[in-house]
Amino acid sequence: MAGGARRSGRVFPVRATLAATRADSEEIMKVYLAAPRGFCAGVDRAIEIVEIALRHFGAPVYVKHAIVHNPHVVRALEAKGAVTVEDVEDIPEGSNVVFSAHGSPPEDFAAARERGLNVIDATCPLVVKVHSEAKKYDREGRRIILVGHRGHQEVQGTVGQAPMFFLDDSDGDGDAGLPSWDVDTEIAVLTQTTLSVDDTRRSVETIRGRFANAVVRDDICYATTNRQDAVKALCGRADLILVLGSQSSSNCNRLREVAEARGTEAHLIGSVQELDRAWLRDVEAVGITSGASTPDHLVHEMIDELAPDEVEIIKTADENVSFTLPRSLVGS
Repeated sequence: MAGGARRSGRVFPVRATLAATRADSEEIMKVYLAAPRGFCAGVDRAIEIVEIALRHFGAPVYVKHAIVHNPHVVRALEAKGAVTVEDVEDIPEGSNVVFSAHGSPPEDFAAARERGLNVIDATCPLVVKVHSEAKKYDREGRRIILVGHRGHQEVQGTVGQAPMFFLDDSDGDGDAGLPSWDVDTEIAVLTQTTLSVDDTRRSVETIRGRFANAVVRDDICYATTNRQDAVKALCGRADLILVLGSQSSSNCNRLREVAEARGTEAHLIGSVQELDRAWLRDVEAVGITSGASTPDHLVHEMIDELAPDEVEIIKTADENVSFTLPRSLVGS
């Protein structure tokens, strides 16, 4: 697709057999490697937008909020001249700024206009779709319930699009957590795109049990669903699952939780430096995956560190998704 992101199609070589030399007495292990894993099309697009903006405008290019929730990605872009800020007011007037992939509330766009900023919006198109749904259902007169995790940047961007009731998916309050609207109220249910598929299904069932006229949108994105399905496949094979990614990443945390919910020990770590080798005692098979904002080189560094006898890729889905760039950057 012209102007589309490029990293999604990149093939990283995986060695079928790795040297099993270790300094300790741990058993030789097999690694099961999840596929798909790592960068999604929205992350590809966001990173590419910052890189093109740096080439086109020169440094500095400001980025409002971490472009994606992974410090390795953020540091790599900052080394090229990106400057990450949390508040539009901290950006010098007239500057170029990229709004992060998670989405931003309307007031951030208004503040940027007041400061004369050139805004390049890197919001994931699937998040933009949720924003559009919120506006649509509000115009139609439906009351809106947003299911998500309180404080997440994506939620902050979505709640600003229209009046809505926020239901924290992590509270576990069940029916008691719902608004006290009449049971015949026509409502629309929207969700954060990076939630647990299973937990969200339970929340939606609770909402439908209270409000018979609920219209429920399937907003959890393809990448979130695919990566959770891949982890479920690992759970049937691996004694331990390592999720490579940031603690601040919603989709990474959900991957760890999906494994734990199936009784498999799992740890979310940022890089091989955070590996605790005590986890590997009596472990013969390790599953490895990574979140949608995690660079794949971190996965391969972990495989090199574990040095298993064999690496088997567990493929559960094909991903051919790509998104076009903002029109202002096409051809830059």
